[in-house]
Amino acid sequence: MVATSTLKTKSSECISELVDRRYDQACIEKELDFWDHCLAEPQRNVDVNEDRTCQQLAKMFENCLSRAKKTTLHCSSVLVPEKLTRRIAREVLRLASCEPCGLRGCVLYIHLELEKGCKRLERIVYDATVVPTFELTLVFKQDGTAWPSLRDFLFMGTCFAPTFRHVLKLSPGFRLVKKKLYSSAAGTVIEEC
Repeated sequence: MVATSTLKTKSSECISELVDRRYDQACIEKELDFWDHCLAEPQRNVDVNEDRTCQQLAKMFENCLSRAKKTTLHCSSVLVPEKLTRRIAREVLRLASCEPCGLRGCVLYIHLELEKGCKRLERIVYDATVVPTFELTLVFKQDGTAWPSLRDFLFMGTCFAPTFRHVLKLSPGFRLVKKKLYSSAAGTVIEEC
């Protein structure tokens, strides 16, 4: 069933026509109630799309960490605080909301801040068909309060290189730096979360 603004909701002749075609009347009324609700609350559809985009972004961050685990970070696992990637995704969406092309105009640089400095993990162009209008630099932070595991002490210097870590624990904090590319007067926005 297609909902349009010209549909006369629950008109008796419309329902009787569908009943004559052997549709269940209770099912018809539920369907019409659903479309009435959608037409009355268009914001609901926007919320569903934003939630889907937020989930996709969070998954993108998780995949980035997973890829970097062996190649760049040289560890067997990365411990990510619960809902961290989701929080970051919401902040990215918030910062992209006031841009001319939204998230589609974003180039995202992902880094990890370690004791020795920052390591670049990945560069993500959200939509390669759109000319970038802004850059976001996401900096994950290492949890400095984490104690090394006993296994790390046992293996240290034996069969793994000294830079190899078994477990890397991320802090719940992160930094987002936004740089607009289309405006010289706009400057840079730094957000610590």
